Amino acid sequence: MKKTIRNDKTSKIKAPLVEALKKYYETPMHQFHIPGHTRGGAALPEFRQLIGKKALAVDTTDEFDNLGTLHPATGPVKEAQELAAQAFGAKRTFFLLNGSTAGNLAFGMGLTKKGQKIVTNRNCHRSILTGLIISGAEPLWLTPHRLDEWGLWGQVSPESVEEILKSHDDIGLVWLTNPTYEGVMSDVKSISAICKKYKVPLIVDEAHACLWNFHDSLPTPAMQLGADAVLHSLHKTGGSMSQSSMLHIAHDSLISGDAVEKALKLLHTTSPSMLLLASLDAARANLQSPRGAKQIRRAVSNAKFLRREIDKMEKIHHLQPDFGFKTDVTKIFIKVDGLSGVRLESILEIEFGIEVESASDAGLLLLSNPGNTRKDFEYLAECLHKIDKTQYTDICYLEHKKHMPMLTPIIRMSPRDAYFSPKETIPKTQAVGRISAEVIAECPPGIAILLPGELITEKHLPYLTDYECIEVLS
Repeated sequence: MKKTIRNDKTSKIKAPLVEALKKYYETPMHQFHIPGHTRGGAALPEFRQLIGKKALAVDTTDEFDNLGTLHPATGPVKEAQELAAQAFGAKRTFFLLNGSTAGNLAFGMGLTKKGQKIVTNRNCHRSILTGLIISGAEPLWLTPHRLDEWGLWGQVSPESVEEILKSHDDIGLVWLTNPTYEGVMSDVKSISAICKKYKVPLIVDEAHACLWNFHDSLPTPAMQLGADAVLHSLHKTGGSMSQSSMLHIAHDSLISGDAVEKALKLLHTTSPSMLLLASLDAARANLQSPRGAKQIRRAVSNAKFLRREIDKMEKIHHLQPDFGFKTDVTKIFIKVDGLSGVRLESILEIEFGIEVESASDAGLLLLSNPGNTRKDFEYLAECLHKIDKTQYTDICYLEHKKHMPMLTPIIRMSPRDAYFSPKETIPKTQAVGRISAEVIAECPPGIAILLPGELITEKHLPYLTDYECIEVLS
């Protein structure tokens, strides 16, 4: 049974880093240190007016005014990380700047080595691939189930994981992305049991699922299912500021937290933003609070409301659990008969003033976040009903462009060896048959089209319409 981690509703939710930053703001000192704008004094007036004097006044880095340090974690930073570890059920938690990308790079740098085999799914985020380029480890690809009707990658089967682990005796990690960007879930419980059977650590890039710890009707988090380490992008759905994330090491993990910490120290800036770090502390505290619990319940309720409204529509459909896979209810992928997702995105933006998370060939992704209101979703449903009853034409096919890479790679050499080999830049029209020397992965969602060391084929070209030239091995 899933254990939802909560605080007693009668107790005060602590946010030590927020409290320290508040004290810093309320007791200003004469500053002769970085940042050079000095509480906004040197900022462009128009910028200061836009974001407010207070935001600039608390834009500082660690080491000053008893705020603590990030590496090594001391003071309020250390206390905030410990509270986050308790909230997410982890043995250790590290605050990340540069998003969950920093965590994936640290996993690659700290836990893998040149020539080592790493099992990961092809629809992983580009930062996992960058981590492998840094370390020199080589990917063994898991091909997820294809949801062809929706133009999406689906779940990874436990059987495919066991097949690879059974066939190789030199695998260092299984590095799984779950859920997918669109909310499709793999059976992490079974995959974790298989990894433990073969004594191989399991990392789960759970970037899009930081809310799962805080609501019983959401899926069970990976650490509760046996993962050794997990990433959460709190800035995506949890309420922290952009590029702030968390990395968790599980109790009884096979992974060395010290090795990960040493890698983070090399990768992180030496001038970390206390504003971003405090936003992580604030987001965790809010998620644990009665207010946060109410907001998450509302996000789930809003998503279910929109799905019920879509069920009433004739031409608009939403991705839902079917044929053995499960989804996160708060991630709503929709498609319209006769329209591409890119065309639907433009209709919503231009005619109705609605921005969506992303659009692909088949459909688009909407997020039900804790910050959204029921009025937001009532308006969205009203607009979709209008679109459902209107005859729109689709002109996006004229671009001859694809947006969701669904290709099986042809690997000619390791990503690291290719990345550091002699290379040249050539026109895209001459690239077919050559070996890629660069990572091409458009965000969102950051899934690889090409990696260094992979053969470029005709099938890649529709994904590369925005590229005039490509780096290839010379």
